[in-house]
Amino acid sequence: MESDRIALTVVLMTACVIVLDGWKLLHARKHIPNIGRFPTGGMAWRSDVGHEFVRNAIMLGTIAVMAVAPWFIAERSHTSQHWVIIFDVLLSVHGLWLLVPKRYAITRDALWVDGFRVDWNRLWWTGHKPGSLIVLQRKGWWRLAPIPLGGEDEDLTAAALRIDAVMAGEWETLLELLAEEE
Repeated sequence: MESDRIALTVVLMTACVIVLDGWKLLHARKHIPNIGRFPTGGMAWRSDVGHEFVRNAIMLGTIAVMAVAPWFIAERSHTSQHWVIIFDVLLSVHGLWLLVPKRYAITRDALWVDGFRVDWNRLWWTGHKPGSLIVLQRKGWWRLAPIPLGGEDEDLTAAALRIDAVMAGEWETLLELLAEEE
C-alpha cells in the first residue's frame, strides 16, 4: 500500500536522524574530554538534565505534537498503526536524547554543541542577559534554527564573555583579561 511505503520512508529518515544525534552525543566526550578553562582562552562545561529540559522545552513540546498528530490521520490515510507506533517510539528516543546532559565548548574558531562543531562565521547572536539561556542563531535560517546553550549561570556568563570576544574580533583582549584574573 502506498501509505505504508510513505510511512516506512518517514520512519527510516527519522531513525537516521536519531541514530546520528545519539552517536554524536555519545562521542561528544571524545571531542570535549576536559571541562574547564583552556590555555588558549576557550572553555568547556557541562549541563545536567534540568538545564537540558529548560534548554529544549520547546523542542520537547514539538516532539509531543509530532507524536500525537499522526494518530489523527493514520486511519484516513490507511496507514498501518504499527508505523505510527514505531514513529512515536523513535520520537521518544529523540526526546530522551534532548534530556541527556551535554558537553559544550568554546574556542577561538568554533562552538561545540550537541556533539557538533559549528564555525563562528555560521552564527550570529544578540547578546546574553545573566540568568537566561544563551541562544545563538544560524546565519541564513532567521529564527528557525536556534542553538541554545545550557549550563550553570556561572558557565553561561563565562561563555558569553568568550562569544562576545569572538564576535567582536577581540580574542586577544580576552586573553589579556583572563591573564590579569590569574
